[in-house]
Amino acid sequence: MNSTPPNTKRYEFGLVVLMFFAWGTVFLDRMSLLYLAPYIAPDLHLTHAQVGMLASALAITWAVSGLVFGALSDRIGRRPVLIPAVFAFSVLSWLSGVARSFGHLFAVRGLMGVAEGPTWSTMTATIEESSAPDRRGRNIGVVVSAAALVGMAIAPVMTTQIAAHFGWRGAFFAAGIPGMVMGFLLWKFLREPVRNGEANAHRAKASWKDYFALLRYRNIWLCSLASVGFMTWLFVMHAFAPLYITEVSKHTPTLAGFVMGASGLGAFVWGWLYPWISDSTGRKPMLIFIALLSALVPLTYQVPFLVEHPWLMAAAAFIANGAQAISALALVLVPTESVPARFSATAIGLTTLVGEIFGGTLAPAIAGTIADKHGLGAALWIASGGAIMVFLAALFMRETAPAKVRQARQP
Repeated sequence: MNSTPPNTKRYEFGLVVLMFFAWGTVFLDRMSLLYLAPYIAPDLHLTHAQVGMLASALAITWAVSGLVFGALSDRIGRRPVLIPAVFAFSVLSWLSGVARSFGHLFAVRGLMGVAEGPTWSTMTATIEESSAPDRRGRNIGVVVSAAALVGMAIAPVMTTQIAAHFGWRGAFFAAGIPGMVMGFLLWKFLREPVRNGEANAHRAKASWKDYFALLRYRNIWLCSLASVGFMTWLFVMHAFAPLYITEVSKHTPTLAGFVMGASGLGAFVWGWLYPWISDSTGRKPMLIFIALLSALVPLTYQVPFLVEHPWLMAAAAFIANGAQAISALALVLVPTESVPARFSATAIGLTTLVGEIFGGTLAPAIAGTIADKHGLGAALWIASGGAIMVFLAALFMRETAPAKVRQARQP
């Protein structure tokens, strides 16, 4: 199925469902290490800084791979890039379970980043290209929210429960199975998208000079800054909140898993709802609102009253955890709506590259070092600062929602 007839509403719906589960498996494999840290750290004798470095290893390779293979998919198509990547990261999840030292795990997670990076830019570009303009925000939001439902709600509960009964290595093995299933389904059902009547053979017309021209768009720079803030929030909080709950608040790893799972469930609900609403209200005001709300999430884990009542802590995190919608808005919708359609995956890859380098790679490592010196609470304040960075970037963005742009052009 290497060619695509005109997109139909039925295929569009089926594609959203397929990509939802596919993207969920990506984040299941990516986030599982962070939730298993309370088990891995004592077994492999890891410091807080080394836990941060493991998150950074995957982030930096993800960043470079996402841009390179995203640009390649703009030229040769989505299927040849996406499908092999899904099979590759699933195998690497299994290899994470056989690591015997920090060095081994560091190398495997770095390779996993190479495999997972292309999935982000190609999946989201495919959805963006295959969706009607008035359903674009909804469809992107639904797919991206899978990272929250699977990676932040199901994964912390599933992985910690498996680790408690069968060890953390068994949890990595279990995490790799869904990816294999999704790789087969993508190979069988995914069509190569057609955008504006442009066939796959015409993708390669753009020159490398055209790619550099993306830097002329103000929104690309601002979305890159928002990407840094979002990934700082995401990876610093999810790397160190479980450790804070177990080491400072003295709760069990499984309870930490349930609390983080409730937080992830909130990210899922708001992660698809907010982008859907932005189809009518606009991308910019929604980003501003989400960023301010999400700045509160890392701080909920430090409120004494909530620490004594972890179920209330989980409820507070559920209500305030809408930052997953930032990835749909600032990393996909605003960049792709700001540049020519043939550079969709490149725009996604570029903003993600900047975010992964500074927010996904440097921020967890720096936060881990600071946590070793000043306590785990300092790392959670850094995560909150990441959400504030998104807020500042959103203030200066140009609106891109199709409905709002059409409204602004009307006399």
